[in-house]
Amino acid sequence: MEYGMDYRPLWAVLVSLIAAGLIMLSGRRPNLREFWTIIAAVAKIVIVFSMLPVVLVGQVIELAPLEIAKGVSLYLRVDAMGMIFAALASFLWLVTSFYSIGYMRADKAKHQTGYFASFAICLSATMGIAFAGNLLTFFIFYEILTIATYPLVVHKRDREAIKGGRKYLAYTLIAGQLMLIAIIWIQVIAGGSDFQAGGFLAGTASDGALRVIAVLMLIGTGVKAGIMPLHGWLPSAMVAPTPVSALLHAVAVVKAGAFGVLRVVGFVFGPQLFDEIGAATALAWIAAFTIIVSSLIAMRQDNLKRRLAFSTIGQLSYVVLGAALVTPLGLLGGMYHIVAHAFMKITLFFCAGAIHVTTHKDNISEMKGIGKRMPFTMAAFTIGSLGIAGLPLIVGFISKWNLALGALQRGQGIFVAVLIGSALLATTYLIPVGQMAFFTTSKKFPKIGEARLDMLIPLCLTASIAIVLGIFPDAGAHFYQLAVNSAQEIFNNSSLTMGGGW
Repeated sequence: MEYGMDYRPLWAVLVSLIAAGLIMLSGRRPNLREFWTIIAAVAKIVIVFSMLPVVLVGQVIELAPLEIAKGVSLYLRVDAMGMIFAALASFLWLVTSFYSIGYMRADKAKHQTGYFASFAICLSATMGIAFAGNLLTFFIFYEILTIATYPLVVHKRDREAIKGGRKYLAYTLIAGQLMLIAIIWIQVIAGGSDFQAGGFLAGTASDGALRVIAVLMLIGTGVKAGIMPLHGWLPSAMVAPTPVSALLHAVAVVKAGAFGVLRVVGFVFGPQLFDEIGAATALAWIAAFTIIVSSLIAMRQDNLKRRLAFSTIGQLSYVVLGAALVTPLGLLGGMYHIVAHAFMKITLFFCAGAIHVTTHKDNISEMKGIGKRMPFTMAAFTIGSLGIAGLPLIVGFISKWNLALGALQRGQGIFVAVLIGSALLATTYLIPVGQMAFFTTSKKFPKIGEARLDMLIPLCLTASIAIVLGIFPDAGAHFYQLAVNSAQEIFNNSSLTMGGGW
């Protein structure tokens, strides 16, 4: 296979890795350290978005910069699905970087040099995952993301943080090794592992063997996506600083898992084969179970970050459900929900962090009347909450509407009921936070005002984008068109067809 000489995918990976080294060398000069962070974030956006016009017209950018072994290359491929994840992550890294500077300064946090360096490495890994052209490349960057995130989870270095970090590593590393077994197996039976729209495993092994491979791959990706019962690490990781939680939930880690599920279904097995071996039905019911149960657990959490963590577990299973429906609109809804959830959930975590550093309150029961002192923060929180619940004119409605149509394409109205039930549950565990903030009174916050501008502006920006994309789904980076293009590519190369069209 011949690859072009366009090195932009590689530079998209390397720019934040180079920045990580410069950040480490600037540890005693905070302003310079933060300068490298912002410059690298801007450079990454420029590089990634420069490739967007090429991908929008249906072309791909390919590069194989390194041969790992005979016949196996580090293979980068920029397609529509990868561009969704890369454009989203690069933009939100810049927003999160500004927020992180304000948060870490306001919280007087220690170990800031390691924090910003690890953050940069995580974004390099995320770009590698987004642009991976084969399973081995995907796995390498997937594991780099695991290791790079660990210092962020244990940032506080106390007993609870170390315990949460160990649990995170145990879950993700074990699952990663199971996925590696599946990748080696695929390499043997298929003679390669390059991603192909519509899949490449048909006819390579018996249905029994393919079912085992599917289980191993879905464990590997499902752990990071928080599928129950593989979710245990995620609430424990909430001991990390709030910008890390935002990274985990909105930008990189759980999104990498959900993105991995979409890659496996659409580009390894293909919708038809995934359905024929029974994996689609099983995964759809696991996702539905996760959506409902995580919402019920979220209702019982008083700690705001833990409530948001269980919300994430359920919301990411919307993406998994979209993949498992193996319908054009289901896949479209799943891909677009990566975008929708990112903007909504990062807003909610930004608000939680602003409340923490401004009031030193973390429990919802302590936030009565806070909306009168922090009106912009709590207004943004309310927007994010309404979006999670699927209110029209906020971006979450767009993805959930397509998921519901995808379920009807498959003739499975029961999953529409699951989506409606989840929306109702979301109103019970998120909307009351805003109600308590604005419509109750308390004397606990007489001298408290809004958060610092470098925290307030990012959370207002992401909340505003959630509204803009809810009205104009294809605004900005054309995420909606990219999702349509990717779903069409997958089904154009698959003999499985569903009624209803687009």
